[in-house]
Amino acid sequence: MPEPLILHPADSVAVLTERAPAGSDPLGLGTPLAKPVAPGHKIARQAMTTGQPVLKFGQIIGTATTDIAAGDHVHTHNCAFSAHDQDYAVGVDLAAARAAIPRTDPLTFQGYLRADGRVGTRNYIALVATVNCSATVIRKAASEIEASGILCDHPTIDGIVALAHGTGCGMDQDGPGFAILDRVLWGHATHPNVGATVFVGLGCEAMQIARMQSHFGEAGTDRFHALTIQGTGGTRATIDAIKAHVTAILPQVAAATRTPQPMSTLRIALQCGGSDGFSSITANPALGVASDLLVAQGATAILAETPEIYGAEQLLLRRAATPQVGEKLIGQIRWWENYTAMNGGSMDNNPSPGNKQGGITTILEKSLGAAAKGGATPLTAVYDYAEQVTEPGFVFMDTPGYDPVSATGQIAGGAQLVVFTTGRGSAFGSKPAPTIKLATSDALFAQMPDDMDMTTGDIVTSGVSIAAKGQQIFDLIRAAASGQVTKSEALGLGDNEFVPWQVGCTM
Repeated sequence: MPEPLILHPADSVAVLTERAPAGSDPLGLGTPLAKPVAPGHKIARQAMTTGQPVLKFGQIIGTATTDIAAGDHVHTHNCAFSAHDQDYAVGVDLAAARAAIPRTDPLTFQGYLRADGRVGTRNYIALVATVNCSATVIRKAASEIEASGILCDHPTIDGIVALAHGTGCGMDQDGPGFAILDRVLWGHATHPNVGATVFVGLGCEAMQIARMQSHFGEAGTDRFHALTIQGTGGTRATIDAIKAHVTAILPQVAAATRTPQPMSTLRIALQCGGSDGFSSITANPALGVASDLLVAQGATAILAETPEIYGAEQLLLRRAATPQVGEKLIGQIRWWENYTAMNGGSMDNNPSPGNKQGGITTILEKSLGAAAKGGATPLTAVYDYAEQVTEPGFVFMDTPGYDPVSATGQIAGGAQLVVFTTGRGSAFGSKPAPTIKLATSDALFAQMPDDMDMTTGDIVTSGVSIAAKGQQIFDLIRAAASGQVTKSEALGLGDNEFVPWQVGCTM
């Protein structure tokens, strides 16, 4: 069997690339395995005593909870979450991070130039519910419009998306949850991938249609329309009114055409889900290379999922562009520590059963792999959830680790595409910004060919370099931005992944 991977000279564990049967001794250390061990899992390179740190990537991923012999399987039965380095050295690696920006020639993609100067990768019509009470209305209207076939006459329109959710009322109108929902709804309505938006409310909810209409003047366009179920005459009348309005504006939306646009106008959301032991070896570092190439073009790469950088935040802080950027990220980390403690949880609650089956033992190990998606360039800005992303370069957005909630925030912030790495096989898609999915192994790519856009497993199986795979991902991003249909789009995924983060009291 192939030699297990040693990711850093200081590591006390190595990673299996193939299944090790019971009785085998993958590292030749004289300790036969009592049970078979799956690929992506860890084998001890040396003996460790109880309480000794376990090292992977040259970083602490946990502490031995019992004595571990050299050659033993290292996982949840003998390794647990422990404190990590929080002696933050903000900005000390900034010079090296600046030097890591590749030198490239400016490139273009085929995009939709909008009146506000932003550029879309898709051309959708959005129906936006301000409250759960109008969710059924917009879904029915979207379904009936799609079934009518009227959109087939307008091939430049990618579809109609119903952005329904489960909140909008029973909430503090001066609280953070209300502010978040406002940013999410307006961020999607004005998204560069959206050619026109219809807001639909009930009429008596907390998130009033008037609040959305107050934003119309800020946008300075005629691409918005609003109505309420109570004011229009009920459910059926509102569905018909939506359909009539959409029919009337179809020629206007369809008039948009793709033209060459600079790559610098792209904002790309970086996501991972269903991670496994290969995520940190193949897909995530390769996406990190693609992120660096985007930064070199003047584009923006948006890392998120604050609970999934916990244990790796010190690596991001070392390349913070300013002290203020570092302070904001540290503040977000402290908020999450308090938030989980207040709810009787732990930051180590994050790894899912599937993550653990795939070889990830603690949140520290998961975070060190997840942070690799952010490449090596300076951290230029840190944003709150669903805040508009305006700074070019590598940036961070505070979001939960739950993929639909996290991606909803990134898209609200302006991301025109989502790149999603997965080791277990997440069935995820998103609208109006489509998702590209990267498999961490050849086995997953073969198992779910209709879901995965690219394998990164050939980094291990065929010796493809991480740099070469990163270039392939960058090229795929450019093609998808120009209109190439992603696997999740072809499957129709994305209608149920619009999930605004609910923070605060439900009244």
